[in-house]
Amino acid sequence: MAAGTDGASLALTNHMPTRVRDLMTTKLVTLFAEQAMPLAEEIMRFRHIRHLPVVEPSGKLVGLVSHRDILAANTSSLVGLSDEQRRARQGSVLVKDIMTKDMWTVTPQTYAEVAAQTLLDHAYGCLPVVEDGKLVGILTERDFLKVAILHLRANNA
Repeated sequence: MAAGTDGASLALTNHMPTRVRDLMTTKLVTLFAEQAMPLAEEIMRFRHIRHLPVVEPSGKLVGLVSHRDILAANTSSLVGLSDEQRRARQGSVLVKDIMTKDMWTVTPQTYAEVAAQTLLDHAYGCLPVVEDGKLVGILTERDFLKVAILHLRANNA
């Protein structure tokens, strides 16, 4: 999910229908279901991302962890535990315990307009991109913001 392909500029210049493949991020950071939740939290903080796909070793998508999932799973400081007790409790939570398993996906061939409407209609922050049963990318709100910025710049030039 790190900075990936920058298809946004291509999407505005080729006069062909824009597809998900033109916008998606392909340099992905992923997790395995058996990894600990604090690792997911640290990756999100370090990489400045809000979504982590969860895959099997084969690359098959099995879930998605969002920043909201992390927040919901974190033990509140109001519970009365010490920082050490809270960290120990959170360390025992696995990614598989908090991930969303039933998620919408798109393919690289999906029209970007359809993907954007799906994000908007369902208030999703991202859509994993799957091809032949394997995760190949992720499409986020940020990817569409890049296109919007390029479009606005082109109109203002």
